[in-house]
Amino acid sequence: MEEGTLKSPAHSTGTMAPAGAPEEPCDYDYDARQWDVREGCEVRQILDRVADKWSLLVIALLDRRTLRFTELRREVDGISQRMLTVTLRQLERDGLVRRTVHPVVPPRVDYALTPLGATLHDTIQSLVTWTEEHQNEIATARAAYDARTQ
Repeated sequence: MEEGTLKSPAHSTGTMAPAGAPEEPCDYDYDARQWDVREGCEVRQILDRVADKWSLLVIALLDRRTLRFTELRREVDGISQRMLTVTLRQLERDGLVRRTVHPVVPPRVDYALTPLGATLHDTIQSLVTWTEEHQNEIATARAAYDARTQ
């Protein structure tokens, strides 16, 4: 067994921090089921934020160009003004979106991806590509499941 590997009935695949290293909650591999209970680890919170449907759409739209709030609202079908505001604020807080206020009358506010946000878009695009490549297999599996459970 490799140094730093812990084998126990409750946790048989995780790798612990090396001996003598401080045990930081997010510094080593762990069971994904622990995301909700790991003190100090924000992985679950970040995933919840960036993987929600509104954030994904906003990030995808901002990859192409800088957009104004009204343009984003028009492009994101079904989003309310309040939900778009909340989504943009959260993405800005996480450093994924940059908000620029132009000193004109009436005020103009633009939104753009930050370099960090652009790296997230690359990941999202990979997920979209995977989904497109496997949508027929998923549709077949769903149909088979529905037929079995009716």
